[in-house]
Amino acid sequence: MAKPQIKIRKDQQNPESVELLAKSIVQVAEASEKLLNAGLTRRAIIVLLQDGIGSTKITKNQIRLVLENLPRLKAWYVK
Repeated sequence: MAKPQIKIRKDQQNPESVELLAKSIVQVAEASEKLLNAGLTRRAIIVLLQDGIGSTKITKNQIRLVLENLPRLKAWYVK
């Protein structure tokens, strides 16, 4: 069963709460750790992501940089 998608509309009158932002950062960091430990090589993940996004829109080095830093989000932004 899929988890419900949370849709947030950001504007000056209704900014996101700090708690929601922190929760989102933790979820992204944990999901990236699961992805990187799922059994595919990093190279395979990079190739799949670049193919899905489009090779003219993003380089493999850019994807590699993001993948390396996603698990660190919690340490950088959440205390």
